[in-house]
Amino acid sequence: MQNIGTAKFRIGQVVRHRVFDFRGVIFDVDPEFNNTEAWYQAIPEDVRPRKDQPFYHLLAENEETEYVAYVSEQNLMPDETGVPVRHPQLAEFFVETGDGHYEPRERLHH
Repeated sequence: MQNIGTAKFRIGQVVRHRVFDFRGVIFDVDPEFNNTEAWYQAIPEDVRPRKDQPFYHLLAENEETEYVAYVSEQNLMPDETGVPVRHPQLAEFFVETGDGHYEPRERLHH
């Protein structure tokens, strides 16, 4: 069993899904599964991930559209293409560094 709380990927990192054809930028991390049971059960059992691992919130894209995805660590791998992500919400969260990487944008807190 993996040490819960130790995420392999970081906020701002570009990753891609191991099985499905999409990629995205990580904008949040849950140390373990933190979504609804209905969402979890909707995943086909033969590809359903373990709950005891980090889950990542992505500003995701595929060839057709942009969306937000929730993905287990076991189903992600680094995206080394250097191709910019086109998600329309990227600028709300990140500053592009010019080398295909993203740094979190400074936010004002109340």
